[in-house]
Amino acid sequence: MTAHQRAAVAALTALAPVSWGTTYVVTTEFLPPERPLFTALVRALPAGLLLLAVARVLPRGAWWWKAAALGALNIGAFFPLLFLSAYRLPGGLAAVVGSAGPLLVLGLSALLLGRRPALRDVLAGAVAAFGVSMVVLKAAGALDALGVTAAFTATASMSAGTVLTQKWGRPEGVGPLALTGWQLTAGGLVIAPLAFLLEGAPPALDAGAAGGYAYLALVNTAIAYCLWFRGVGRLTATQATLLGPLSPLTAAVLGWAVLGESLTALQLLGTALAFGATVAGQLPRRTASPTARLRAGSQPSGSTSGCVNRTGLPRERA
Repeated sequence: MTAHQRAAVAALTALAPVSWGTTYVVTTEFLPPERPLFTALVRALPAGLLLLAVARVLPRGAWWWKAAALGALNIGAFFPLLFLSAYRLPGGLAAVVGSAGPLLVLGLSALLLGRRPALRDVLAGAVAAFGVSMVVLKAAGALDALGVTAAFTATASMSAGTVLTQKWGRPEGVGPLALTGWQLTAGGLVIAPLAFLLEGAPPALDAGAAGGYAYLALVNTAIAYCLWFRGVGRLTATQATLLGPLSPLTAAVLGWAVLGESLTALQLLGTALAFGATVAGQLPRRTASPTARLRAGSQPSGSTSGCVNRTGLPRERA
């Protein structure tokens, strides 16, 4: 990809965490309280079934278990654990733990993809996490051990799913719409029995709640996750995950603009740090010169060997 193409992909992918940052306002203003699993189910399963109906493509062969694994990691485990941590942790601590995702992705990329973490990416991830903590973290009493565990496990689950999504790519002829539908449906099927077992029958919904759930399912989930998985397939896993801090930053800005919450100078500084780290994480990497690549035994740029085709874009992997 050229620098302009990469920037366009990053900008579209960034719309996903920005959309996820609206979840808090929608949940607190429109949805019935104390129904985190039902909310997770309504976000995942209808969106997944809708995308399956549009794409009209089902997994084949090994992709049945791959789609189930990705759906369990990115949706089925992530959604309930995220809501559990949000209910049990004060002052945005769940968002702070979640902002460690880029650092987890760096470690998992080294383990599963064989990519050594670059110092710049490590620094960007650390600065982003520090900036988010300045924005959302507030003084609190004793920490809830279950909440912290849930937040960290949710972050680790999504990080592993992001890295495996890039490692496995997509089957030939399958687009991000179908891949997203597979994962949302699989994740929703994981959540469904938990929601009905632990929370009982669905709550009565007024017009505001119905509209809120429709927004979460269509915009916040179906469209947002299509953009996210499309971006994960084109960016590096680290670049994609470094867009994650845009979610708590969006939530903070909406809390100020919609809910009347205040933003202190410290929070504004944290916003600038986190946003700057996010942008820095998208800058193109320095590549070796053609002479250096030839000395290292690499193929010339015009070669079609490996995972690069004549257009210079990565080939899709089954």
